[in-house]
Amino acid sequence: MSGGRVRYASNGTVRLAYRIWGDGDPTLVWVPGWISNVDAWDLPDSPFASFPELLGEQTRFIAWDKRGTGLSDPVTRVPPLDERMDDLHAVLDAAEAECPAIFGISEGGPMSILFAATYPERVSHLVLYGGFARAADMRPPDWTQEMIEARIAQRVKGWGNGDMMKLVAASQAQDKAAVALLAKFERLASSPGSLKTVLLLNGQIDVSAILPTLQIPTLVVHRRTDAIVPVALGSKMAAQIPGARYIEYPDGDHAFWTGDIDTMPGDVEEFITGHRDNGPAELERILATVMFTDIVDSTRRAAEMGDQRWRGLLDNHDHLARQIIDKHRGSLVKNTGDGVLATFDGPGRAIRCALAFSTAAQQIGLPLRAGLHTGEIELRGRDIGGIAVHAAARVMAQSGSNEVLVSRVVTDLVAGAGLKFSDRGSYELKGLPGRWELFAASQ
Repeated sequence: MSGGRVRYASNGTVRLAYRIWGDGDPTLVWVPGWISNVDAWDLPDSPFASFPELLGEQTRFIAWDKRGTGLSDPVTRVPPLDERMDDLHAVLDAAEAECPAIFGISEGGPMSILFAATYPERVSHLVLYGGFARAADMRPPDWTQEMIEARIAQRVKGWGNGDMMKLVAASQAQDKAAVALLAKFERLASSPGSLKTVLLLNGQIDVSAILPTLQIPTLVVHRRTDAIVPVALGSKMAAQIPGARYIEYPDGDHAFWTGDIDTMPGDVEEFITGHRDNGPAELERILATVMFTDIVDSTRRAAEMGDQRWRGLLDNHDHLARQIIDKHRGSLVKNTGDGVLATFDGPGRAIRCALAFSTAAQQIGLPLRAGLHTGEIELRGRDIGGIAVHAAARVMAQSGSNEVLVSRVVTDLVAGAGLKFSDRGSYELKGLPGRWELFAASQ
């Protein structure tokens, strides 16, 4: 679905930017977290540009910027939740959304809860992702106001540099391209001054008393590994909402575009519409061996060498990767900043590719680590997804310098192929069930 032009709704003198994707039924209104920019959905390589499509081709999808963020009017004072609720009312009226489903993201959740409880006739369904009811539950109970303001000042000081990646999407914190994209999004989404005002408001949010009054069908979804809003707060909130459905995902970050990004939209679509047109059952799945590689200590090396020399070395790394992956009949999915993600139709070729790439990279002064796993993957255009992809990344994270680690399933599939394996023990891999036996490959 293509997004339309930016439009504006008015709440008194405040102008609020919004956009509409699609013209189907039902209507789904996206209530963003603490920052947003409706133009950012079109950024090159935007990680969430596909969400309108993932939430159903027949959906009429509306995204908007809350006051003080993105393309909406800035704020000079802390706006209370009831004013933000009125802003949502104005957007619904301007977009002619009579009774849409509301999708509250993170800090957008409390305002969505208040709106749904106050105007149940204007909301068909309520979905809450990574949400909370009481902001104070996310900080130590002995924190003073001075400590809270110091934390806010620290975040404001680093604004626009992508520093928030370590919190909102820790799984991508080593991906330089992803960090640069987040830094740009930060600058587009809010000025430092507006950010400070918004964060001061967020620290005062408490809608816990409202939860038992909700009469709207509600779905609460949360990721177990959320580093900003602990998963216990999501399950607690769901337990206090009458009849709420709760789904907990094992992997991913607070950022909604990480982890298994197909399952959650499918669950939301099924909850709202009763069917799952774009759920995992509709995805093209194939068996493949997934290879992740990473340059060891890349940040330190970049600092020692300087940007120009490091960029040249990375270019050589990328050229080697393409050349060696092609030679072993692999498919280069993407560069990850200081590594690669590739797939192979045979685990033996994948291992030999990883070993050859590691050797070639050593010759240009770059120690690599690599992780491989074989399993079913989901094809998403040029990208891939699924548990097998996460497993390969977790295996790589256990690998040492100049080491190629593989899972037990890979060793079982290449028996008799002339490859050697050394037992590296069993591990608990973050977000994955059970213990995993890992092996170092060699020829």
